[in-house]
Amino acid sequence: MSDPTAAAAALPPPEPVRIGLVSISDRASSGVYEDKGIPALQDWMARALHNPVTWVTRLIPDEQDGISATLRELVDVHQCDLVLTTGGTGPALRDVTPEATLAVADKVMPGFGEQMRQISLRFVPTAILSRQVAVIRGKVLILNLPGQPKSIAETLEGLPNAVPPCPGIFAAVPYCIDLIGGPYIETREAVCKAFRPKTAQRPARG
Repeated sequence: MSDPTAAAAALPPPEPVRIGLVSISDRASSGVYEDKGIPALQDWMARALHNPVTWVTRLIPDEQDGISATLRELVDVHQCDLVLTTGGTGPALRDVTPEATLAVADKVMPGFGEQMRQISLRFVPTAILSRQVAVIRGKVLILNLPGQPKSIAETLEGLPNAVPPCPGIFAAVPYCIDLIGGPYIETREAVCKAFRPKTAQRPARG
């Protein structure tokens, strides 16, 4: 019988990934309170990915033009492979993250936002007020995520123990990035099992 551990050790190292993280909050960016969005994103991604990650982080206020400029910078200048935002997706007057994201889009990926709201509706009826969007700019996927660390983890990971289970959005992210020409993202299945068609799969690391 083959040894799975030896087989995994014989695999080439995971491809490096550059991930942009943008926390959008007037108060956190001005020092009124500590930002919790970027640490929550880094914590979840570090647990979920085999890939070595280079982080490019930004903490900025709820200004539409500034958000769009930051997204363009992370994609066009820093050449991130994936960009995640947190905050600014509700109906309040200063919540303009979706509009700023759509302004830089080449393609809109509505399924991500739809699934995030389905997950959050398991907990609170006000999830229908969330306006997260996902777009592609060039060869980069940009995802708006909720502002609360607990909600960030729930939407990325899903609710695997719920009845019925509710898939998280990150399961679809690696294959999406494959399709647009990005690096091969490998996940730790204990946190999030990436879904790919069999023809797109590489040997798993376990």
